[in-house]
Amino acid sequence: MKRSISNQLLDWKNKTKRKPLVITGARQCGKTYAIKEFGAQEFANFAYINFEGNEALKSIFDYDLDVNRIVRELTLYSGQKIEVGKTLLFFDEIQACPKAITSLKYFCENMPELHVIAAGSLLGVVIRQQEISFPVGKVERLQMFPMSFEEFVMASENGETLLQAVKSTEAFEPLRTVFAEPLEKLLRYYYIVGGMPEAVATFFETHDFEAVSQVLSNILKDYSDDFSKHAPIHDVPKLHLIWDSVPKQLAKDNNKFVFSHVKAGKRAADLEDALQWLFSAGLLHKLECVTNAELPLSNSAEGSIFKVYMSDVGLLRVKSGLDPQTILNETPLYATFKGALTENFVLNELLKQNFYPYFWRSENTAELDFLLEVRNELIPIEVKAEKHTKAKSYNQFCKKFKPKKGLKLSMKNAGTASVEETETLMLPLYEGFRVKEFVL
Repeated sequence: MKRSISNQLLDWKNKTKRKPLVITGARQCGKTYAIKEFGAQEFANFAYINFEGNEALKSIFDYDLDVNRIVRELTLYSGQKIEVGKTLLFFDEIQACPKAITSLKYFCENMPELHVIAAGSLLGVVIRQQEISFPVGKVERLQMFPMSFEEFVMASENGETLLQAVKSTEAFEPLRTVFAEPLEKLLRYYYIVGGMPEAVATFFETHDFEAVSQVLSNILKDYSDDFSKHAPIHDVPKLHLIWDSVPKQLAKDNNKFVFSHVKAGKRAADLEDALQWLFSAGLLHKLECVTNAELPLSNSAEGSIFKVYMSDVGLLRVKSGLDPQTILNETPLYATFKGALTENFVLNELLKQNFYPYFWRSENTAELDFLLEVRNELIPIEVKAEKHTKAKSYNQFCKKFKPKKGLKLSMKNAGTASVEETETLMLPLYEGFRVKEFVL
C-alpha cells in the first residue's frame, strides 16, 4: 500500500545538507514497512538494525561512539555493505538502545553523507522522560500517522481514478456524482476500518468487518500490554483508566476532557503524567481551547481546557463497542457519537497535513470545532457529520474576528458561501485531505 511519507523520505534523501532522520509514531502505524520499502526502492543496499531484545547488537555502541568503528561492526552484523551514497542504514526500535540515539549526533558530525534513519514506537515517551541524551539540532524529525483517508482510497480498487477526479476538480467546485458517491461510501468504510495498515489490508482483501474488528482489537490489546511493559509502574493503573475513558468522554455533548470523569475524585495533578505518556506515545491527541483567538494561538490557549481524541477512528470505533452496521445504516440513536467520531476523523486529517489545530469557545458557550493559524491568518473550521451545514458558532466567530477564509466540512458536495464577509469553502468530508490546498 502506497504511503504518502514516501515523498517526504525522498525529499530527505535528495537534500544536499542532510541530517539523520528520526521518525516517531504509534506502534503498528506502518513505520517499519514504509522505511523498508523506501530502502529497497531507492538504495543499492539496505542495512536493517532492530534493537528490540538484541543485547549483542546494543553492545556495539557500548565501547565508544566512533561512527567508523560502528559502521564496520554493523556491516559484519547485517551482512550488508554500508557505503556512503549507496546504503540506507535503518535503526529500528532505537529507543531500546539509548547510546544508539546519542550516536546520531556523531553520524551527523562525522559521517553526514551516510543516509541514516531511526524509528521507534515509544521514542517520544523516552525523549519526554529524558532517559536519553537526545541529539538536539543534529537530527531531523518526522512524525508518522496511521493511513489517511487519501491513502485508504488509494488502496481501494478504483482509488487512483477517484483521487485523480478529485485533484482535477477545483476545491470549490462540486464533484460529479459518479465520483462523489463512491467516495462517500469509502469514507463510511474508513470510519469503520480506520487507517491502521493491517486493518486496511484485511478489509480490502476480505471485506469482512468482523475480521477487521479482530485486527483492531488485537492492536488495542497490544497497546494495553505496552502500558505494563514500558510505563512507570505507578502510572499503569492510571493509563488504563484514562485509555478506557476516552470514548465515554467523547460521547458527551460537551466533550472536553474532564479528569474526574476518568475516576470520581481524581484531579489533574493525579493523572497529568499518565495522560502525557499517552500523548507522547502517539496514542492520543490533545486539542487545546482558545477563547481570545489572538495570534499566536499558542499564547491564547487555555491550559486547563482541552479535548482528547484517539489516533485512529477505527480504533475509536472498536474501543467504543460501535457496530459497523450502526455507521452504515445511519441509526438515529448514533447522532451524538457520530459527531465525535467525525471530529476525530477531521482532527487526524489536519494533523497529517502538518497543522496544529485548536478549538475556540466563547464566553456564551458558542464553540467552533477547529481553528488554524496559517501565515498570520485565522482559519475557522466547522464540522458536520452529515449534509446539514447551519452553524451558529461559525457565524458568530466570523462576525467577531472577521477572518478572510474559513471552512465547513460535511457530507455535502463542494461549494462556496460568504459568511459575515468570510470566504467560506464548503468542502465534503471525503475531500478533507485538501484543506492545505485551500488555506495556503
